Parts: sequence; structure tokens; C-alpha cells
Amino acid sequence: MGKELILRGRIVATSMDIDDGLVAVAEGLITYAGPASEFPGDPGAAAVPGRVLLPGLVDLHCHGAHGSDFAEGSEEGARAAATYLHSRGTTTLLASLVTGAPADLVRNLKVLRSLAEEGLIAGSHLEGPFLSGDQCGAHDPALLLEPDLDLAGELLEAAGPTLASLTLAGELPGASGLADLLTARGVIPSLGHTAADHAGAASFLERAAAGLASDPSVGGLGSGRRRPTVTHLFNAMPSMHHRAPGPVSACLSAARAGKAVVELIADGVHLAPETVKTVFELVGAENIALVTDSMAATGLADGQYRLGTLAVTVEGGVARMDSTGAIAGGTATLLDVVRSAVAAGVSLQDAVRSAASVPAGVLGLSGQVGDLRAGMPADVLVVDAELNLAGVLRRGEWVNPL
Repeated sequence: MGKELILRGRIVATSMDIDDGLVAVAEGLITYAGPASEFPGDPGAAAVPGRVLLPGLVDLHCHGAHGSDFAEGSEEGARAAATYLHSRGTTTLLASLVTGAPADLVRNLKVLRSLAEEGLIAGSHLEGPFLSGDQCGAHDPALLLEPDLDLAGELLEAAGPTLASLTLAGELPGASGLADLLTARGVIPSLGHTAADHAGAASFLERAAAGLASDPSVGGLGSGRRRPTVTHLFNAMPSMHHRAPGPVSACLSAARAGKAVVELIADGVHLAPETVKTVFELVGAENIALVTDSMAATGLADGQYRLGTLAVTVEGGVARMDSTGAIAGGTATLLDVVRSAVAAGVSLQDAVRSAASVPAGVLGLSGQVGDLRAGMPADVLVVDAELNLAGVLRRGEWVNPL
């Protein structure tokens, strides 16, 4: 780490899109990112044709990878999953937990807390157990609960400041009170697995946004303007109908107004390419977080797996619950999702913005991850023109070298 590292190629990041760019790294930090012609030192060799430099990607929603599920409660397994995701370009991630028994959730949050304090993950995301039974998706319906402030307090105590977000159905009794508790502790309420109508979804997001805005320095992972999120828009919620638009229309309106960030699993399985492109056109890349919802099969072959307590079969890269046939998480990495979004017609810069700087902003970490700027930790992806991965630099060290 002592010697300056020079990377040269096209730079695509939120702050720039430069054909002949240069990123210099020393002591784990970016010391320069910009046009190669303006670099104050020796730029070294000419740019490698087709080489593209991207910021490390930030995933707000992933359940595991490479054979391990964050809900297993195994530190070794969680560590292996996070390390694998780092090597595939997701240099910052929230470890997501599916619905489980309260004691299991407390145990798992404590495991993830230790990994977050170590810096291996950014924090944790609870997807449940306060979800709609009608929109439970790949969550065990027997374990779903109505919002319970006492249980929520136990979960918050177990995770401490490392719990970043919690997905809940905003129409459930007690959901408003739970949202207030979360925002008071700096935890992001995420609307998802919901059967809310338009008015209910709009009211929940407005309340959550107001709570987060009241004191952005309280709790949470970072400071700055934070917004509520929508857990995998379109999935696990009623479809939009012209006479009953449901939560989708409210979520799109809130995102368009800059009051919420909508997650999109743009992996070519969960959403049609046309849907992905349309949402980018409607609400803008700055209001979208691309996510994977990845499960243990990510990075592995088709076969039998588990997501929390449920059995899952993966065929052709598509994970489905054995019991119902419902899609059960994703098997793509976030770089795969970026590639799919670009194939859908989204510009590379917009796709990168939604997979890096936007989720970093949701976490209050805009000055630390998600972009390529001097002074930031050096999280850099080296890819080719087709977005195939060639190398990953995380915090200034190669985790997947050139």
C-alpha cells in the first residue's frame, strides 16, 4: 500500500464520465480521479483500450452468496458470503435477514453487528417479520407478526447502531408507531411486502420521510439527508391497476418528488427490461437503488438451497420456493444487475449512480463510498467494455486482482 497505484481507462461514476481518465491510489485512499491529461504526476502507460473504471458498488438488499445465508447465524458463513460479494464488485453491503423466529433474529443481528463493527459489512437490514401475510413472498407466513414495539426494541438492542433499515408493511396495525421508533433511532423504514392502497402507502412514506428529516444526525450509519426506501418495487405488492393503483403509484410519486428511494431488482428475472427503463425515465436514477436480493445460490450452480427456513430450488439461475413456486430472491451480483440495466436501455452512468452513490446516500455514507473522488477510500472496479469484471480494489487493497 506504500507505493502509489495508477489505474487508467474510461471513468464512469456519479461525478464524471471521462473517456481517458486516471485514478491514483495511495495508503488506501484515492488521491486523484479525473482526466489523465490533468494528473499532476506521471500518468504511466496509456489507457488500456476498453478498460472502464467504476466506483465500488453498494447493495442495500442481499441475503447471502456462495453457499451461505446471513440468516444461518454463522459468523463463518456470513463472513464467506460478504467476502465473496466483495470479490465480485459489491464493496459495501447491508446483510439482509429474512423473517425468522424472534430469538433467531436477535442471534443473527448480533453476529452481523460484529462483522459491521469490523468493517466487513456496512450494517444489517431486517426484511420482516412485520410483513403482510397476503404479500409474504419467500417469507415463512407462520413467522409473520404485527408490529410489536417491545420486540422491535429487542432487535434494536441486539443490532445497536448497525441496524440500517427494516422492511415492514405500512398498513399493519402499529406500523406508524414502529416507523416513528425506527426513525427516532436513525433506522430507515422501508415499505415492502405490503398490501397497502395508494393512500396508505403514500401516508407511510410521508411519515417516514418526515421522521428521518427531523434529525438526520440521530443514530444510523452516517449523517446527511436520508430517505425511506421501498423494498423491491413491484415485487411482493399488488400490481398497479388503472382503477386501483395501489402502493406502486404512491411509491413512484414519492420517488419522483425525491422523498423516497425505490429498490429495483433489475436482474432480468424479477422485472421486465421495459419496466426497469420506464422507472428510470419516470423517477430518475437519483431516486433508484439497484439491488440484488441475492441468496445463497449466488455464484454457484443450479440446485437445492435454503432461504431462511424455506427450501428453494434454483433452475436456470432462477430461485423459486419449493412450496409455492414463487421467486425466492436473486442469484445475480450487483455488477450483473448493472449490466442488465444497461442492456435494458439505462445509461451506464445512471446504472452506476443507482448502484453506488444513491445507496451510499441512503446510508448516509456519501463522503465515504459510492463514487470516485480524491480523499475517499479507494473502492474501484476495473471492467471491460461489456462490464466483465477484471479486478476489484476495496479500501485500497486488491480483493480480486487484475
